[in-house]
Amino acid sequence: MFEWLSELTREKLYLSTGMHLSGNNELLIDNCRRIEEYNEVYMRIVSGSLTVDIRGNGLRAYDFSTGGLVIRGCIEQIGLTERRKRCENETKAEDKRQGKEAV
Repeated sequence: MFEWLSELTREKLYLSTGMHLSGNNELLIDNCRRIEEYNEVYMRIVSGSLTVDIRGNGLRAYDFSTGGLVIRGCIEQIGLTERRKRCENETKAEDKRQGKEAV
């Protein structure tokens, strides 16, 4: 119902995901919430309403404490997936508790 207000608030408060790529050696991700998976060839980052998948070689994460994340290494592929909205997850969990199956 108030999705437009939510989007406007995110834009004004700079809560949406921002990414800056320098060649294939450095990626800066703004508003990084957490690192879900991390090794030197694959990283999965949660940022705003997106999950960011990064593949490459020699990947390293720097400067996580500033609310952003700097990733350095040979970046070969970046994938973006929109995360589910909280209300959708709550509805599915409630249906599961009541024994209803999702169609």
